[in-house]
Amino acid sequence: MTYAVIIEKGPSSYGAQVPDLPGCVAVAETRDEVCRLIQEAIELYVEELKEGGLPVPQPQSYELVELPA
Repeated sequence: MTYAVIIEKGPSSYGAQVPDLPGCVAVAETRDEVCRLIQEAIELYVEELKEGGLPVPQPQSYELVELPA
């Protein structure tokens, strides 16, 4: 499965969240680190859902919207 991930740069760190998996987030000092951590968070999130006998949300379609400069 492929989930959309939103990565935001803050004043001193990066944050990542997965809209299709509420509460699945990661925070790190670098972009590379937050990408690695959110991958791990997604895997753990899905694993815990499966172990609990809960349905795993299917990824939704997300598109980027480009605006003229």
